[in-house]
Amino acid sequence: MQDVKDTTDPRASNKPGGGQPQQQAGGPPQPPQPNPGPSRQQALPYGIVGADLKEVTRRVPADEPPPLPENSKLKSIGKPVSRLDGIEKVTGKARYTFDVQLPGMLWAKWVASPLPHARIKSIDTSAAERYPGVRAIHVQERILSSAQLRDPKAEQGNRYPTIRYAGQPIAAVAADSPRAAEAAAKLIKVEYEPLPHVSELEAAMKENAPRVFPGPTEQPTTAGGGGAPPGLPQKGNVRGPDNKPRGVGPRGDVAKGLSESDVVIEAEYRTQVQTHVPMEPHGIVADWKEDGLTLYASTQFVSSVREDAAEMFDLPKSKVRVISDFTGGGFGAKYGIGNYGLLAIHLSRKAGAPVRMILDRREEHVSGGNRPNSIQRLKLGAKRDGSLMALQVQAHGSGGVAGGAGVGFCHSTLYACPNVTVEQYDVFTNAGPCAAFRAPGQVQGIFALEQTIDELAEKIGMDPLALRGKIDTSDTDDCVARAHERKIGAEKAGWNKRRPAGADKGPIKRGIGFAQSQWVYLVQPSSACEVRVSGDGSVEAFSSTQDIGTGTRTILAQVVAEEFGLRAQDIGSHIGDSRYPMGPASGGSRVTSSLTPAARNAAYRCARELASRLAPVFKANAEDIVFADGKVMVKGKSSSAMPFREAVKKAGFEEISHRAERREDYEGYVFSTPDMALSRHGIGGVQFAEVAVDTETGIVKVERVVAVHDCGRPINPKLTESQIYGGVIQGVSYALYEERHLDPASGQQLNANVDQYKIVGSREVPKIEVILLEQLGAQSSTDARGVAEPANVATAAAVANAFYNATGKRIRTLPMTPANVLAALRT
Repeated sequence: MQDVKDTTDPRASNKPGGGQPQQQAGGPPQPPQPNPGPSRQQALPYGIVGADLKEVTRRVPADEPPPLPENSKLKSIGKPVSRLDGIEKVTGKARYTFDVQLPGMLWAKWVASPLPHARIKSIDTSAAERYPGVRAIHVQERILSSAQLRDPKAEQGNRYPTIRYAGQPIAAVAADSPRAAEAAAKLIKVEYEPLPHVSELEAAMKENAPRVFPGPTEQPTTAGGGGAPPGLPQKGNVRGPDNKPRGVGPRGDVAKGLSESDVVIEAEYRTQVQTHVPMEPHGIVADWKEDGLTLYASTQFVSSVREDAAEMFDLPKSKVRVISDFTGGGFGAKYGIGNYGLLAIHLSRKAGAPVRMILDRREEHVSGGNRPNSIQRLKLGAKRDGSLMALQVQAHGSGGVAGGAGVGFCHSTLYACPNVTVEQYDVFTNAGPCAAFRAPGQVQGIFALEQTIDELAEKIGMDPLALRGKIDTSDTDDCVARAHERKIGAEKAGWNKRRPAGADKGPIKRGIGFAQSQWVYLVQPSSACEVRVSGDGSVEAFSSTQDIGTGTRTILAQVVAEEFGLRAQDIGSHIGDSRYPMGPASGGSRVTSSLTPAARNAAYRCARELASRLAPVFKANAEDIVFADGKVMVKGKSSSAMPFREAVKKAGFEEISHRAERREDYEGYVFSTPDMALSRHGIGGVQFAEVAVDTETGIVKVERVVAVHDCGRPINPKLTESQIYGGVIQGVSYALYEERHLDPASGQQLNANVDQYKIVGSREVPKIEVILLEQLGAQSSTDARGVAEPANVATAAAVANAFYNATGKRIRTLPMTPANVLAALRT
């Protein structure tokens, strides 16, 4: 047995996927650390199951359950259990926010600006007020999801918010029917003073470009990951640079490193704006009553909706209840109440009735959030043996009227390089605000970095996998995992049969490419779970966390079931209600890592108390009571076995209940706040893509993707694989199809629908093969991590590298539309 050393990478590579740098000056504040209480030295399994599993010692809180063995030795955890709510979903019984119908409910419709930049001179609602069926009208007093002037006096005073993008909400109407609400909204007269606007990234960067904001701005970070670092300089529309993405600052001397390099590669990459397009659009039903406010929300974080509503309407949190039974998808934009929720609550309070506000598809595209675009300029220096010497990155991106258009942290953290500088700039445009989007920034950054690394491999005559093996070499467990994943993926994908670039004859050319994925292992320390055992043998688990389609109900039930020797189907799994113990946000791949340890700890305490209640029934010591296969028995006495529910009834109690919060990782965190903690370890994976390129039409077809990923302990392999399928499909869609088009003259989005905004369809989905690594990190009572972000990160980069292998030409602009492909082939 051995002690595992501190896994923070001591070298300059500073990996946030497997060793973040220690907290830097000006970094996130450290909250007071709670007294950990009694603890014990505990031997725990560590490493990749089936490869290098060993035992290490950690100091573990004394009241935590014993360590779990690998999944093959468990009954519920690690098994491909079907979704517990699957039948509800396929039969239509599942109630999404879109489906909520309350007695006396009103329908709301907002009025949006047709202009991209203007001052509002007047608003006349009188005609709308007289329209039959109208019950309330509210004029927007503040705009959410946008940057704000550092000095409000920099802008001419006005009672109405300045219009900064076409589609910005101005007012809303609540009426007895959707038709009445829409008709009344059209009667609201708004007089505008048009202002000059700019909607394109490069145009906005020019010194004489119209100013989106008349002075410097700030935008605090949000639960969803939006916003921008405070205090950065701003000149015109350009804010930055941020040279410490995710707190990782520059290192070394880049100029010296480049001068000492044998090979220097310079390239420019461009990525597009991608809108979120969830299956269920943003929406809320607000029900304001004298005794409190109830919100039915399509959200990724029940608690952020409650906190926003309580703060903005000066209510105690106890008077705000948020319910999210089911949410039809969310990729980072469904946090807080949003402008639509703010309007709905105002209307409900005025009308004294519930109000339903659901965005239509145009509103969703324009206002619902997006992944920012980017222009990235990379300069990479290396030795002939592949050793990286220097990396210089300058990136400009636009999140419209919002900050947060960076390109991730991969340049400073994925590979060992002694000299690195990264400068990331926000460029404001008169366009709808960006929001976090499934690995915000990292998708764009990896697209450029992984192509540059492949280009280096060709320049020095080295296999791209061998080059990664040389530069992805820290001893952190995510780097170890990627080494295994490269080997497994190469074999599955037939990498050894890969031919030289452009080897195919004829117009259809095929190739195979590879890219690596990296994301951080996040934990929400405030996560909690309550487990109850009723006297009739019912077992239930409660957490306010929500399920956005990932299977949270099911994994919660599986973890609890393991402690009681029951099936997941035997557990009542209750989520999506702010009256339950606080659960984690569905963002940043943090739900499984945050919730499952709290759930297991609460279930373990319940099971131990239940064992003590059952000991007299079985005339045995409590420590000899065993729960297994739906039965209770005395250890070593199979003849004593009794069905679980029957045994519990004999114990003669009403209820046992225990609540547990997410404990700190056994090795602690790199840094933490009350809302988020960053582990010393990471998550990631590798992806291999096979493509076919029609060089006459410019059409690219992704034919196959092999995805090998790690996520700690997979609680449910079926659901984990489903996450990876979704990430790959979304990544292919981003790589080939999705792109927001704005008309420069009007600032209007030209494809704000689900027809002309192209998304991958069933015929375009490639064959996807998923291989999971079960990697135990000895960090928590479940050792579970997330997988949603890394499943998306590497896809576009892998497709781009496959494109090069097929054609011998680099494609540096996304999406890979026929026009962009044919342009790349002409270079």
